[in-house]
This record gives sequence, structure tokens and C-alpha cells, in this order.
Amino acid sequence: MLKLRGFLFALGFYPATLLYAIPCLLIGPLLPFKARFRFLTAINYFYIAWLRWTCGLGVEIEGREHLPQTGAYVVLANHQSEWETLYFQLLIRPQAVVLKQELLKIPFFGWALRLLEPIALDRSQRREALRQLLEQGRDKLEQGIPVLIFPQGTRVKAGETGRFNKGGTLLAQASGVPIIPMVHNAGRFWPGKSFIKYPGKVQLRIGAPIATAGRSADEVQAEVVAWMQAQMQALGA
Repeated sequence: MLKLRGFLFALGFYPATLLYAIPCLLIGPLLPFKARFRFLTAINYFYIAWLRWTCGLGVEIEGREHLPQTGAYVVLANHQSEWETLYFQLLIRPQAVVLKQELLKIPFFGWALRLLEPIALDRSQRREALRQLLEQGRDKLEQGIPVLIFPQGTRVKAGETGRFNKGGTLLAQASGVPIIPMVHNAGRFWPGKSFIKYPGKVQLRIGAPIATAGRSADEVQAEVVAWMQAQMQALGA
């Protein structure tokens, strides 16, 4: 039954993605960024609804009130699944996500993704990647656009912690904006690159803003990591 549900999800997901990419590539470049972001990510509402209908997977959010209504901020979240890449685009609108450069080369998906103006890094050049993150990230924040970063750098299996990079903390500190930490357990239901999705509710916790002004990067990073690790343990993430 789980394989059948996964097949039904794929049956709607992939054709819809290919079809929607066409108007995105044609119309997207003509729109200003905020309108373009809303247009290109509108299909995510279908993805999340289709996921709930075919696989029985929903979401439960705690702490939504901690997301600022105005002003720029840096979001630091754990990375376990494809789920958060879809859902977070609906939760934080608009946003600039930090991702690996290779994703932009995927036909249709990558082409449309490029129109969302992500901060695409070449991870093989660590020093240059950090410079690029700080430069482009600060530019986005100055425009009032929140920046989303997965500090673990890549998907980490549920139950594992991984290593938390400091780039997001350095960006927030250098820009004088708060950090919003977020933790979820999506990997328990939709493991990375898995065809099978398990029914249930992804639990997403959004922490209170963490101030960066007048504090060292090490101090802020320690607070962020401590909160995230505690929540991951509590959620079994």
C-alpha cells in the first residue's frame, strides 16, 4: 500500500512539475521578484495537498507566531527530506534559499529554480562559498528578503545530528538581523530520496528570534545549535 501511495504521488508530482515549469519559464522573467516568487511557488500548494491526499502526510506547526511579519532575518533549519524544500517556500514568502550550485543544472526544475534567485554555492570552494554567502546574503537581507539556510549542508538521516556550519550565523551577525531557528522531523515520514512516504504529521517547531547584535558569532552559534539539538532530540528527528 505504501508503494502504491508513493506511485500515486509521483504520478501527480512529476507531470505537474514539468507542465508548470513552462509558464514559469515564460512568464517568470517578466515579473518583479516578489510577484515572481509567489507565482513560481504557487504549485507547492498542490504538492502539499497532493502529498496529504495520496500519502496521508500532513504537518503540525508550533511557534508560527515567532516568524517576523516584517523585516529581514536568517532562518536556520535542519535538513532531512524533500518535504521542507517544498513546505518552507509556503511558510516564508518570499525568501532566498542557500543551495548547492548543481541543482540549477537540472532541466526544467533547475531552470525555474534559478528564477527564484537562490544563493547557489560551489561547495568544493569553501572559502569562496563563504564569501559568496556573506556578500549575496547581505544583499538579500538589505532588500528585506529573509535568507533560508540548512546549516548541516546536506540531508541528514532522522536520528543523526550531523555538523552545523557557522555561515548562517556569520551572515546574521554581519547584517545585524535575528536568527529564526526551526526544527522538524520530516525525515521520519519522507526519508531523503525515498520513493515511499509514511502517513502521519510532520512536526515543525519554530523558535523565538535569537538576537545577534553585540554578540560574538561563537556565542550565537552555540545558542542556535543547543536549541536545535534539543528540539531534534525531543522530536526524534
